[in-house]
Amino acid sequence: MQNTSLQYDSVISKCRELFQHKMKDYGSAWRILRLPSLTDQIFIKAQRIRGLQQNAEQKVDEGEIPEFIGVINYCIMALIQQENGVAEQPDFSLEKALEHYDRQVNVTKQLMENKNHDYGEAWREMRVSSLTDLILQKLLRVKQIENNKGKTTVSEGIDANYQDMINYSVFALILLNFHES
Repeated sequence: MQNTSLQYDSVISKCRELFQHKMKDYGSAWRILRLPSLTDQIFIKAQRIRGLQQNAEQKVDEGEIPEFIGVINYCIMALIQQENGVAEQPDFSLEKALEHYDRQVNVTKQLMENKNHDYGEAWREMRVSSLTDLILQKLLRVKQIENNKGKTTVSEGIDANYQDMINYSVFALILLNFHES
């Protein structure tokens, strides 16, 4: 488990670095996005990953790794939006955005550690394509919950699904040896 924690931190550090650079380029323009818009952005990334895994030919010269990073960062943005609401104008400084980013990562990593303990790191024996399918399934669940105005009767909420998608994406990046690059 200690190895997983270090690998997790390595992946997240690289995702955070990209988030930080994009914040410097674009500011917090993402703060105007409503949750369904962020869900759709994540869906686009996950569909592209699945397409890359299924198609022999690709026409855009980017592989799975940048798309999994996108899933992670968009899910973190969605969790931040869920907690803070949608803004009418960009309203976060770089420092404030990173503070929120780190808080969401800490909560999500704790969830991963708890589940990883209970499941005995079963994800290490999984295929990256299966993790992709699980992300897509979670997205379909989130869309249904959004269509139900956020209401569930017995299921976990939207935040738990975003957290699972982050963790599945981190696992995929570890399996793709992104943590070592």
